[in-house]
Amino acid sequence: MSYKVIYFGTPQFAVPPLEALVEDSRYQVLAVITQPDRPAGRGKKLSPPPVKIIAENFGIPVFQPASVAKEWKALKESLLEIAPSFDVGVVCAFGQILKAPCLEFPVKGCINIHASLLPRWRGAAPIQRAIFAGDSTTGISLMQMDEGLDTGDWYVQVGIPITESTTSGTLHDQLADLGAKLLQDELHAILEGAHQAHPQEDSSATYAHKVSKEECLISWERDAAEVSRLVRAMSPTPGAYSFLNGDRVKILLGRPVEPAHNLAPSPAGTIYRVESERLEIACGNGIFSIERLQMAGRAAQNIETFLKGMQLERGMQLTPAP
Repeated sequence: MSYKVIYFGTPQFAVPPLEALVEDSRYQVLAVITQPDRPAGRGKKLSPPPVKIIAENFGIPVFQPASVAKEWKALKESLLEIAPSFDVGVVCAFGQILKAPCLEFPVKGCINIHASLLPRWRGAAPIQRAIFAGDSTTGISLMQMDEGLDTGDWYVQVGIPITESTTSGTLHDQLADLGAKLLQDELHAILEGAHQAHPQEDSSATYAHKVSKEECLISWERDAAEVSRLVRAMSPTPGAYSFLNGDRVKILLGRPVEPAHNLAPSPAGTIYRVESERLEIACGNGIFSIERLQMAGRAAQNIETFLKGMQLERGMQLTPAP
């Protein structure tokens, strides 16, 4: 028997699990539901979600409702034209809240691939929040969806470490691959009733709020370790940023170094040391060494390349936003 699947997903994170399902003979992915095409890039040209591209490559029908909840009646009719029933919905970083009529439409409901060890980091930005909070571990949870925000019972969880070199970009890719593997290894057992459902402990829950532009601005009065976590949590996107001579600059990579200094730190940043291959900023406690950055409208650069031709010196203030 092969299970008939509806897949809900949108960004690159949701691509490996979709590919895993398509390549597994135990499943038939009969429909993909994703977000509408959005403007992207400097030209703001309409671009399809990564999941749509992959689904069309596999010849799977794609639906792109602006709101599943508001358009459910028409969407349901379209799905029933494909198959009289579906066994399960698989949801991964879809980007819309699914209501009970949709969640209950597949015979076995909807299984979500969530990028945290629930109940920690329910919500939109679990990868960034785990790194910024200084968590040593995160992972993937396969859970039964309900109408709450990542509040349903979980079936399987697998953790991976977060190290001092982990960025949101590297963790994103690790968790996307782990989600695909976990789906291959465990979804069939879940559908066959071989896994126990574990209720979440609401008292232990934390919420992963969507990242705002304002919180990506680096305040150099923070400890260097906290600055480092912010940089890693926001790298490569949306990017923690500061200003240099009035120009915005994303700090993509760096590390805390010497624990003490004798310069007065400021929110805008004070240069502690500048050499041919080093740019270090005094923090409230410790020093942060910038290793890779990106000026607005330019490609990302290693610090050695960036510093060529720059007139910077110890004690100079990085300027605040104009």
